[in-house]
Amino acid sequence: MWIGWIEFDLLMGDVHSLKQKRSLVRPVVAELRRKFPVSAAEVGHLDLHRRALVGASVVAADRAHVVDVLDEIERLVAFRPEFELLSAHRDMLRSDEE
Repeated sequence: MWIGWIEFDLLMGDVHSLKQKRSLVRPVVAELRRKFPVSAAEVGHLDLHRRALVGASVVAADRAHVVDVLDEIERLVAFRPEFELLSAHRDMLRSDEE
């Protein structure tokens, strides 16, 4: 079994409150959950109104499938016009690794 995850550090544009930030982040997290077999959430920068850290994880039987899903997720997030993708960090682990 392969477990893969990706984190996105996002910079919001003209956002002046946490409420505005959530109105941008929530739809992205929902879209990730709807379009892909992943768990996704806002996982960091919770108190900053112009930054967000969004994470997603996927579990699959083969490594290639995990890579494909993470690639698709990264493309979806990178091309969202409402924020700038500052960085994306991903990693994978096989369940029998120690």
